[in-house]
Amino acid sequence: MPDYYHAPALVLTALLLPAFGYLSLRYRDARTLLWFLGFFFSLTAMLSFSAAGWWGSVGAVTHPWLAAAGETSVQMSAALFLASLSPLRFRVGRFQAWHVVPYTLPLVAYSILLYGVFGGIEPRGPVDWVFPALGAVCFGSALFWGAKPGIVPVWLGISSSALLGILAYWVFFRLGAVPALVFVECANFWVTALLILFVFRRFSPGVVLGAAGFLAWSLYILQVFPEIPRSPEMQLLLHRTFVMGRVVAAVGMILLALEDELAKNKAAEERERRARQELEAYTKLILARRRVEDFDRQAADICEVVVEHSRFSQAALLLHSSRRYHLAGAAGLDAATAKALNDLAARIPLTGFLAPGTAQSAVEHSQTVSLDLTPWMWPGDDLKRLHFTSVLAVPMISRASTEGALLLAGMRPLHTKPLRRTPELLRPDDLLPIELLVARMQATRSQTMMFERLIDSEKFSHLGQLAANVTQQLNNPLTVVLGYATLLEENSSLGVQDRKAVDSILAEARHMRSTLESLSRISRPFGDQQTAVSVTEMLTDMSELHRSEFLSRSIEFRLSIAPSLPRVLCSAHQLRQAVRHCLQFAMNAVESPSPSGEESKTIRMEAASEGNMVQILVGHSGPGFPNPERAFDPFTPAQGDGEIASLGLSLCATILRDNNGRALAMNLEPQGAAIILELRAA
Repeated sequence: MPDYYHAPALVLTALLLPAFGYLSLRYRDARTLLWFLGFFFSLTAMLSFSAAGWWGSVGAVTHPWLAAAGETSVQMSAALFLASLSPLRFRVGRFQAWHVVPYTLPLVAYSILLYGVFGGIEPRGPVDWVFPALGAVCFGSALFWGAKPGIVPVWLGISSSALLGILAYWVFFRLGAVPALVFVECANFWVTALLILFVFRRFSPGVVLGAAGFLAWSLYILQVFPEIPRSPEMQLLLHRTFVMGRVVAAVGMILLALEDELAKNKAAEERERRARQELEAYTKLILARRRVEDFDRQAADICEVVVEHSRFSQAALLLHSSRRYHLAGAAGLDAATAKALNDLAARIPLTGFLAPGTAQSAVEHSQTVSLDLTPWMWPGDDLKRLHFTSVLAVPMISRASTEGALLLAGMRPLHTKPLRRTPELLRPDDLLPIELLVARMQATRSQTMMFERLIDSEKFSHLGQLAANVTQQLNNPLTVVLGYATLLEENSSLGVQDRKAVDSILAEARHMRSTLESLSRISRPFGDQQTAVSVTEMLTDMSELHRSEFLSRSIEFRLSIAPSLPRVLCSAHQLRQAVRHCLQFAMNAVESPSPSGEESKTIRMEAASEGNMVQILVGHSGPGFPNPERAFDPFTPAQGDGEIASLGLSLCATILRDNNGRALAMNLEPQGAAIILELRAA
């Protein structure tokens, strides 16, 4: 009767096996692959026993090698389940091996010798000691495996291995070699049920069915005791229990794989939602300032926002100014740590700090690095006493040097009550919003510095123009004064007092002339030297520089450069500033409310040549100019952006005039506007 009852279980296991194969191909992880192989060997064992007409009964077998194949398959199946839930390894020279390998090989040899060589009949004499020797190897491997720190506590792993090993030897010497092998097989299934509880640590249908299925599967050991075969009803109930246990275990492990995938998807959605909220919080930060000092003063507010919305409870911003690094702001740090960190920042060298390749990345495919602070600490440094010796650093790297870094520490767990003891590792999506914020900070700070220099340059330019006008207005009357004074000096009829007066007039007039010559020298522009500049390289570099800011603002950026574009004759630094002002104006424009209600935010930058002129177009999909002909007038608000935007366009037009070019503004149809920069080809 048991043979017939195995048929439905065999069919159900065969039907569930493709499901494991699909899950293995779908998820492509080692655990589902081992589960697929484990049930494949279990099905192989069922087919072997069915073909031999034997289901592990004690005594001689008519088909010894089929029985050996079935029993070996059972041992392989149990080993694969153990390896999937406890994939611990040990090192042998340069190689690493699973603990399950030295544990399973003696059992496989035991099965082949007992059923294949001896036909299921335990030999007598010295040969019989081969089986205890193989058991000793297996027992030792189990103890080493249980002593390895892992998911199961060491004390439980060692005590369980020791207890089951002692019971296996007791069964061997009391009941024989065949019951001992069956006991070890069932002990493996019992340990598998225990591992399911420790690995997944949740109350779910998959855990309940998986653990219950393997526990029922392990009840097969009861048939080796003499009391069970004497009761046909008890034997039939036992067969039904452990045969159904295989099917329940298979269903439970399929549910476990599906539950894990659902948990991963839910965790991914939660991480995406948290990253989106973090990005939105960082986007609300208004970083634009007129002066670098004003930008640096908001460092503490930036750190507060980072601590509030990220996984880090401590943040500090190091910035470079006055030829040294200093702590511009911090959040989550006590006063002693902040002071010690500020003192350490002053000792950091200006060259080579956080240069590419000098520090190890905190996470793969991330710009954040693990920074060791000990090289800049003094003996007895307070940071050592406060155990603040290493942090994560997001560098603010410009083309010339490192402008600063955002330091992060105190990583928070994602869950207040984690289900597993393993720590929650840092992921790239935990750092991506912060890296985008730092890239935006670096671009904004560099732009603020350049904007500040341009404002100063514009002030000096106006001062020079004023000096030139004063010189021009005073030169004409001064020339007349000098002319008449010279004529009077040559007049011989003048008296002594009159001649002294004429000499005084000439002396003061000549002194005034020298003063005007000095003013004329001040009024001459001292701009950058004009060279042949590659527009293609400059626009490509600028698009890469601002790409992170475009992503953080959800702006679609398009770059189109005509092939074989000639170079232009201008100052490379000034042209870069002019294009940057146009890009900043376009970014502010696309974020302004659109009259038509459209939400598309697009910026395009094009470069082409026409005759001996090169044109650079910076267009956007935002509101158009109210008066395009007055777009470059200083202090004239445009598109609601205010005084700063109009001043930037005014500086842009001034730069183009100083480089023998011109700036044009135009509205696009049906919506949008564009700024065209024209320069002479070199």
